[in-house]
Amino acid sequence: MSSLAVPPAWAGPLPEANPPSDMGVYHLPTGTYQTRAALAVRGGSLRDKRPFAASATLVRHPAGDLLIDAGFGADLTQHLAMLPWYMRSPHQAGHTAAEQLDAAGYDRGRLLGVVLTHTHWDHASGLDSLRGTPIWLNTAERQHAANEPDGKVFRSVSQGHEIHAYDFGSGPYLGFPASHDVHGDGSVVIALAAGHTAGSVIVFVTVPSGKRYAFVGDLTWQLDGIRRRVERPWLMQKFADNDPALVREGLLRMIALDALMQIVPAHDLGAYDGIPRLTHARQPR
Repeated sequence: MSSLAVPPAWAGPLPEANPPSDMGVYHLPTGTYQTRAALAVRGGSLRDKRPFAASATLVRHPAGDLLIDAGFGADLTQHLAMLPWYMRSPHQAGHTAAEQLDAAGYDRGRLLGVVLTHTHWDHASGLDSLRGTPIWLNTAERQHAANEPDGKVFRSVSQGHEIHAYDFGSGPYLGFPASHDVHGDGSVVIALAAGHTAGSVIVFVTVPSGKRYAFVGDLTWQLDGIRRRVERPWLMQKFADNDPALVREGLLRMIALDALMQIVPAHDLGAYDGIPRLTHARQPR
């Protein structure tokens, strides 16, 4: 196993954030699929079978709520059939994000949209049950989804959805070159972290307690990538990443921030520990 060099810890001040008192973050797990650690991170064991998470995350804010990714959808079987045979891992489906929102009595009219960390199938599948909810995409990721084979499921489930285009006009953020401050208060900031796909992003969230989260999508598939400073296996890099060098840069930036926030790779089930589920008692006002 070849670990990356230890980057200097982030030494600058953290960006200012003023989250409102009734802001919160909630985990909506929609299922898992099975992948061997050897295919996820360098040095992983073939015997180590891991349940890769497929989740959505609700970020509530009085100015309007967002979902980060959409997890598995109601038509999961159909979506799996669109994939090459070698990508159809054994899976276990749970309740969709839409079903969980409805079960909690959540008013979906509060949703400003779904911010996709990128447009791969296991992040976009659940859009099929979120009709009427806009999809937030930057220009590079929209073009990627329109032109690349891995955008097939997204192209199917995004039909009929409004695309809310956003740009990166808020400047650099925690070492990443460009960002978009969603509410203008620093509580939800989308940072460009291209590499896995052309327009991949990280969503940084700060809650009233001061705790910070980084929802890093597929920058790394497991926290091992951060804690052990390892990339994807070489073959998986070639297969999965649009630009492995850019992924490495982003990974090093996040390793430098590890002590300052909870880093949540989309597919690491344990990385969501401590993030509450949405219930009637916790639903946004």
